[in-house]
Amino acid sequence: MTKRPVIGTKTMVVSPHYLASAAGARILQLGGNAFDAAVAVSATLAVVYPHMTGLGGDSFWLTYSAAEGRVRAYNGSGRSGYGVNRGRYAGQSSIPRRGISSAITVPGMVDSWEAMLRQYGRLSLAEVLEPAISYATDGFPLSPDQRNNTLLAGAALSAEASAIYIPGGVVPASGDRFVQRQLAATLRSLAAGGRDVFYKGKIAEDICDFMLAAGGLLTRDDFADHQGNWVEPISTEYHGHTVYQVPPNSQGFAGLMSLNILENFNLGAIEHGSYEYYHLLIEALKLSFRDRDKVLTDPEFSHIPLDHLLDKGYAAELAATISLQKAADLSSEPIGRDTAYAAVVDEEGNSVSFIQSLYFEFGSGVVAGDTGILLQNRGSFFSLDPGSINTLEPHKRSFHTLMPAMACRDGKPAILYGTQGGEGQPQTQTLLLTRMLHYGMNPQAAVDEPRFVWGRTWGEPTQELKVENRVADEVLSELKEAGHLVREVDGYDGIVGHAHIISIDSNGYRSGGTDPRCDGAAIGW
Repeated sequence: MTKRPVIGTKTMVVSPHYLASAAGARILQLGGNAFDAAVAVSATLAVVYPHMTGLGGDSFWLTYSAAEGRVRAYNGSGRSGYGVNRGRYAGQSSIPRRGISSAITVPGMVDSWEAMLRQYGRLSLAEVLEPAISYATDGFPLSPDQRNNTLLAGAALSAEASAIYIPGGVVPASGDRFVQRQLAATLRSLAAGGRDVFYKGKIAEDICDFMLAAGGLLTRDDFADHQGNWVEPISTEYHGHTVYQVPPNSQGFAGLMSLNILENFNLGAIEHGSYEYYHLLIEALKLSFRDRDKVLTDPEFSHIPLDHLLDKGYAAELAATISLQKAADLSSEPIGRDTAYAAVVDEEGNSVSFIQSLYFEFGSGVVAGDTGILLQNRGSFFSLDPGSINTLEPHKRSFHTLMPAMACRDGKPAILYGTQGGEGQPQTQTLLLTRMLHYGMNPQAAVDEPRFVWGRTWGEPTQELKVENRVADEVLSELKEAGHLVREVDGYDGIVGHAHIISIDSNGYRSGGTDPRCDGAAIGW
């Protein structure tokens, strides 16, 4: 039976770890606003969910300031180093997915923290980092998700990383106290010195000195020159709502394209959970992925025709190509999936929808010396093919999977939503939004319902449609008959991501839904 959503009359925090949600709620009670709380959640996730996110990774943010009455976006993704180019990988068919040679983009998340606080926050960086510092210093109960991912990816960890995450060569049990003293010292240094100590000071020096000694490619200049960007979000109108995404290099426009295509069908007249429902969503998403893969890169390196891609007329043309009886034969590239999404709404209506990642579980697998910081491997998704739109070039942002979402009604946030899961992010987001807007589901019900994820994952040769086995047998049979390569997975399988939602109703109540597939919590006040 689906559990009821958590409802707060004034505030709401959702995240994939209950301690991170509690950190955000604590900051709100101490007088901070949604922006302060979001940074506290983000930093705490970097400590208590270290296999999914950390100071060595990236983040993307959608924000709504009640005082300004507008939605803004922040791109907290890093660029490749000035000295990083395809020639560095001569003789190789692709960039390694693990190890020091995969850590080729500057971490962007720490910069985004200060950007949030400087623009909209009430509290200092030291104040909002306090929960994260406490958990890193004193420890916390290791989550089942961290243990499972350590068992899965532990062999990819460097010696420095293994010493932290597999102490004494033994993977800690769920519930064991997990302490990260090196990361705690780094966080304290960051709290005292601010953003510049990470990009221009002692932390940057320690990371880059380690990389130089280990054969890495990032330098102090790469860190010193990093700067995230406030950017205008992109949007589309869908079923009475304005749906916002972060613009490229985020894949967010693929989610908007899918909604535009689906608008050409009367979803409300289609039974939820039926063959027709799943088939239409899958086919719309596949068409958006086809265009996404042709154009998505750093927009500073190549024009991305968003006006055309988000045009309603173009969506109608795409919708007309969908067969209701047969799956289209389309392909995709395998994309990493390990991410952490969270959201915060405060009493004034300030709202933050954000997502962060190391790309793969534990990122590159490399901890930078004594900093306790795992370096991301996001840059391993660059192509070494000079003809690829996403080809590796110096000082360039990669095609990025991270895409927090926000749907506004009458100019104010109504639904904040997102999920873990690379290729699965636009897929799960489309499921969540259609369930709420067309079928009247509350946030928890929308998250709890069975999910799917289409596309290749690393090491698999086919375009599988992975579907949770809670979907009706007759629906699975119909999907197979239509040509979908269906593989049933467990009823609440983590492969379909960890999704979370906050909705705000006409009374101003905040309802939170969190994914039973992870260790999250919704905390409202």
